[in-house]
Amino acid sequence: MKKLLKSTLSVWVIFLPLALSAQNKPEINATVLGRVIDSRTNELLIGATVTIKGTTNGATTDANGEFALITGQKLPFTLIISFVGYLKKEIIINNGKVEIRLEENVNQLDDVVVSSRRRQESVQDIPIPISVIRGVTAEDAGAFNPNRLKELIPSVQLYSSNGRNTTLNIRGLGSSFGLTNDGIDPGVGFYVDGVYYARPAATSIDFVDIEQVEVLRGPQGTLYGKNTTAGTFNITTRAPSFTPSASFETSYGNLNYIQAKASITGPLSKKIAARLSFSGTQRDGTLYNTTTLKPVNSLNNVGFRAQFLYTPTDKINITISGDNARQRSDGNATVVTGVITTKRAAYRQFGNIIADLGYKLPTTNPFDRITDSDSPWRVNNDFGGASINIDAKIGKGKLTSTSAWRYWIWDPSNDRDFIGLPVLTKSQGNSRHDQYTQEIRYAGQFSSRLSGVLGVFFIDQILTSDPVQIEESGSAQWRFSQNSTSALWKTAGLFDGFGTKTTSRLETLGAAVFGQADWAITEKLHLLPGIRFNYDKKDVDYKRETYGGLQTTDPALLALKNGVYTNQAFKFNVEENNFSGQVTLAYKPNKDVNAFATYANSYKPVGVNLGGLPTANGTVLIDLARVKPEYVTHYEIGLKTKPTPLSTLNFVVFNTDIKDYQTQVQTAEVGVNRGYLANAEKVRVKGAELDGNIRVSNHLSFTGAVSYTDGKYISFKNAPVPLEEVGGESAFKDVSGGVLPGISKWAGSLGGEVTRNGNLLTLKGKYFLAIDTYYRSSFSSSSSPSKYLNIDGYTLLNGRIGFRASNGFSILVWSRNLANKNYFEQLLPAAGSAGHYAAVLGDQRTYGTTLRYTF
Repeated sequence: MKKLLKSTLSVWVIFLPLALSAQNKPEINATVLGRVIDSRTNELLIGATVTIKGTTNGATTDANGEFALITGQKLPFTLIISFVGYLKKEIIINNGKVEIRLEENVNQLDDVVVSSRRRQESVQDIPIPISVIRGVTAEDAGAFNPNRLKELIPSVQLYSSNGRNTTLNIRGLGSSFGLTNDGIDPGVGFYVDGVYYARPAATSIDFVDIEQVEVLRGPQGTLYGKNTTAGTFNITTRAPSFTPSASFETSYGNLNYIQAKASITGPLSKKIAARLSFSGTQRDGTLYNTTTLKPVNSLNNVGFRAQFLYTPTDKINITISGDNARQRSDGNATVVTGVITTKRAAYRQFGNIIADLGYKLPTTNPFDRITDSDSPWRVNNDFGGASINIDAKIGKGKLTSTSAWRYWIWDPSNDRDFIGLPVLTKSQGNSRHDQYTQEIRYAGQFSSRLSGVLGVFFIDQILTSDPVQIEESGSAQWRFSQNSTSALWKTAGLFDGFGTKTTSRLETLGAAVFGQADWAITEKLHLLPGIRFNYDKKDVDYKRETYGGLQTTDPALLALKNGVYTNQAFKFNVEENNFSGQVTLAYKPNKDVNAFATYANSYKPVGVNLGGLPTANGTVLIDLARVKPEYVTHYEIGLKTKPTPLSTLNFVVFNTDIKDYQTQVQTAEVGVNRGYLANAEKVRVKGAELDGNIRVSNHLSFTGAVSYTDGKYISFKNAPVPLEEVGGESAFKDVSGGVLPGISKWAGSLGGEVTRNGNLLTLKGKYFLAIDTYYRSSFSSSSSPSKYLNIDGYTLLNGRIGFRASNGFSILVWSRNLANKNYFEQLLPAAGSAGHYAAVLGDQRTYGTTLRYTF
């Protein structure tokens, strides 16, 4: 961290004088006060955006429709005023007090402005497929974490059986499906206010005071610090403001659901503003545990964020942020969903095993939502950090430095056998992760025809077992592991308390230089080349030792124990570097059409197996400790259009080929925790996406998206067999031509909202009714395609109705999964592959009410 801070200070010693020399010395601090109103009704417009043209200085109107701007600029200057449903207006002001009247926009769709290319621009002008969800839209739809955003963006897939085992994919690519190995880098970048979050557990945390979520599809390594092979989540939070304002929100619902949010911002001095935000969510469990006689899978999330903005001049902004999020739910339990017959001998089938142990499943219907798991469930998930972001306007661009430290502490307890027998009594994969990142980039106009981004990025990650990871068997393990008729398996206490303790340390150092240009060949034709150089170094020290069980020197008994858990250890380091890049040709024949074609190649660094290695004839397969890097080749053709002033319609087709695809595969061995990493020789994902929106009138609007995605293993000749083939002649199978897991061929979302002016008691405002639907077709839930581990397609319906008052108060009644659809999110084979498998269930119908007040 000291090295990073030192390098940051060194850079700013060089660049800060340049920035200061570029400043226009303020002649007078002009304080501008005003209000924004409806030109026809004289109604105060709350939440209108007011900015000074050519700067980032701005404010929003408060509950009285008023705003205040403090700037070092000299009057006169131009203000830009915008508000949803109204025509954008520019006005030159000559004095410190102004009244601005806006007219309803009945002929043009509201513009969506994004910062994905490190500058503010219209999403329709960018030659990249992007989905944008505004913070207020996500809040109203109940999407308070990334997992729920997938119902609004069909190209996104997110699966989570717990915080660590979270998969965030775009177009089915990014991370290994279902199970997460700490030794692999994600392929989908996750950024919050410019800070890269390296661990997938970040996506299980609740949003705190989100302004906007931008989802970029396809490789983005020439625009962002960390290389991303499948896409990027670019999340911005609501920034500190010199105009005092606050927002408070409470929600109540069934299952004792309670959520509270609060945010307050305002000036601390003429040059310093602050923002404090809080979010807390609690809910009873959605399953019932007949062993503990308590609900399980509750929500218990708390998050905080503090931000301080310092503006020494009107061309320099310094933002210091700190945040912490905590989860303390009582686990992520699954329910047994089915039992299949494997190719093992009859005595090794699940039904015969539990009959011999005198056990019976509590139910055969997973949607009874009952489990009898007998191991303690615990989810202690802590995530947080701090960052310093410096923006300085230099010439016709902006120099940005983002320095950050982040941590993740994972302290879980799981029941890996899914049932109420002491088979696997402990599964505690504790981890601590610290990351230090530094990104410096310049984005701007280099000449009249050339603009772009140039940057450098550093990341240092340290991931350790914290302090040790434990896997332990119970008294019933012998029967599930029994693979012969020998009486030795019944030896008293042989496996009771037998387990492993793992200590590991993975240190990763990464660096990159990246850039992308936008060359205007003509006014309508642009060429956008980009290039990236990556350097990656990984050092790993892994050691797993067995303990417990019956202490014996009998070779026959030791062989039985080694068939369950083995001692494993390896050390190695690797250094790699790589060039990647892309080129886009964009053509805009007019302001309503934007066509583009992109070729990109990308790269994901070498992976490390940190969940235990499989064995062959009692020998640990050390060669599998290292997983080869991925190489991605991507093609895309897209068209963004505005068929009418009140609508947009965008279409894109793509093809992505990956060599040495990094995938996580399940194995029948108990000792390989959460499966292990492997390379499939080649996979291909191709498809098409269509999205658009239309405003029929100021009171009726629709938005929709549909995606077709076809993902296959072109070549995967040495994949583990699916669950139904465990115990056959081979433990491996050629699954070339099989479908990739987690990908629905068809997925879509459709939403609409209707509003009407009215009064609620003495309050003026708008009534609204909104409906959102989400559909996805069937998909595989197994890395090696299985005819049993496929999830049927399903449709979800969400709705809300309420009133938004002009004074900032709103009330809504909402329901998620309104039709109470029973559906699976994942199907998971139990450890040991005895034939039973469990499901992560989608939530049943939930409903409640939300009160919100902003002023």
